[in-house]
Amino acid sequence: MLSKRVKIALRILVVLLLLSFFVVTGVLFGYNYVIAQEKRFEVLEAKIADGSFLIDEETEGAVPLVIRQGDMTSDIADNLFELGLIDNTLVFSLMSKINGFDGAYMAGTHYLIPGLTYDEIMYLLTQKASSVYVTFPEGITYEEIKQRLHDAGLTFDDAEMDECMDSPNLFVDYRFVSQINLTEERDHVLSGYLFPDTYEFDINASPETIINTFLNNTNAKLYDEYYERAEAIGMSLDEVITLASLIQAESSRAMDMMYISAVFHNRLASEDEGFHYLASDASINYIRQMNGLDSHMVLTSDEINLDNPYNTYVYPGLPPGPICMPGLDAIQAALYPEPNCNYFYFCATGDGGTVFAVTQAEHDANVAMYQDAWAQIDAGVVETEPSSDEQEETPVEG
Repeated sequence: MLSKRVKIALRILVVLLLLSFFVVTGVLFGYNYVIAQEKRFEVLEAKIADGSFLIDEETEGAVPLVIRQGDMTSDIADNLFELGLIDNTLVFSLMSKINGFDGAYMAGTHYLIPGLTYDEIMYLLTQKASSVYVTFPEGITYEEIKQRLHDAGLTFDDAEMDECMDSPNLFVDYRFVSQINLTEERDHVLSGYLFPDTYEFDINASPETIINTFLNNTNAKLYDEYYERAEAIGMSLDEVITLASLIQAESSRAMDMMYISAVFHNRLASEDEGFHYLASDASINYIRQMNGLDSHMVLTSDEINLDNPYNTYVYPGLPPGPICMPGLDAIQAALYPEPNCNYFYFCATGDGGTVFAVTQAEHDANVAMYQDAWAQIDAGVVETEPSSDEQEETPVEG
């Protein structure tokens, strides 16, 4: 008979052999699984590249899945289960870890269809999320921005967007936000700072994400030089952006902007308090838009005398905040007006141009010359010259 020690030794040997067998088997299985996985994903990648495995909002039966920033694999699995795209969240989570996909899923909106394998779902969720490109011309207003975003398919809630626009505490990391003049009269705190440009958005982007996208770009456009120049001319950057918005709304021509800026600077610096009223028709058009009315060139006496903080005929100095989103030309014009310019008046010619005057008499003569053209534009007989970004220019009298 075998001794007790021999029996123990044999048992240990058997256990070690079994363990070795399972380790070798596991390694071989894992190796074969990885090789097979790479081949499967190569096939998926090729199909996506040639468009044969394209799933978007127009695909029959497509189901949108939104991955939020910070979502864990378990959160994604729960959402997939609720949408009926998988039937076991634990298996999905384990396979995700084995496949090495944890932490690789892309935030945003993805489109899937029922019947996909777990591998296919995981691979698709690591691809770039569906998005849209939206272009915003210089001089666009906040209300127009919201409309363009909705027209492009974004699904944000307007009330939430408005709340974010009035919550500068959410965006304190941006230097320019700290200089914004917070007053009760201001219409949306961050208006003026959604820089006009072309942007890429996820259709289910949150209002905070949308605004951050704009402000990131704005921050990149506002060089240190602009802050230094603003201080040198005795203005805060917020006052510069507000002035730039008036300049932008007055003309889309860079050279005219510099002279228009000079007119406004001359008025603000004049010892004659009467010149402290900027008398910009652009501010009246902004009030019209706030009241849901169409903008036009000819002002009525009631509009000129309207008691509104944005009415630069009634209230001296700058309005409470920007009236539109100015571009770089307008911002630079606000910072660097045409030097040695003694103009105090300007008016639109009706064809996209601007004429300037030193005295009231010269200005009145210019207004008389071009007011018929303004009336024809208001009547729709003549159209104004479009700007380079195809936005309709609104010539106004200054």
